[in-house]
Amino acid sequence: MTSRTPPAGFQTIRRDQLRQEREHDSYKLQHKLPEPAVCPDCGAVYHAGRWQWGERPSGASEVICAACHRIRDRFPAGFVQVGGKFFIEHRDELSALIRHHEERIKAENPQSRIIGIEQDGEGVLITTTDIHLARDLGEALHHAYQGELEFHYNEAQKLLRVHWLR
Repeated sequence: MTSRTPPAGFQTIRRDQLRQEREHDSYKLQHKLPEPAVCPDCGAVYHAGRWQWGERPSGASEVICAACHRIRDRFPAGFVQVGGKFFIEHRDELSALIRHHEERIKAENPQSRIIGIEQDGEGVLITTTDIHLARDLGEALHHAYQGELEFHYNEAQKLLRVHWLR
């Protein structure tokens, strides 16, 4: 057996050492939850390795889901900035589209929710519990009404900012 030195910039990996986590998300499950579990805030049930809507099982342990945890902490993963003259003129119509889209996605995934919708200048700022819902809301607005759509993803913070303007 010959001993080789690793190329520059590489380190040998020892199987008996703990490795540092590459990405850190305090809202991501670090271990498998006991099943069944139920979120005391929203009533979502953790079953078969994922959160889903359903009847509360008897004997279920209570665990706060990641979406409710983000809502409690007021720590969104997605921001959707909606504005422009078109938004001012069609505020109710666009707000209904946003709420309808969120309800449809939330029905499939309890972890995708709107945290809040706040007036922001001549538009609104929508905060979401995950980046996918923020992206989907921006794409739904763009698909329905065109306009300008921009995505800004911060990989270090696992954060997505979406801007839609028309």
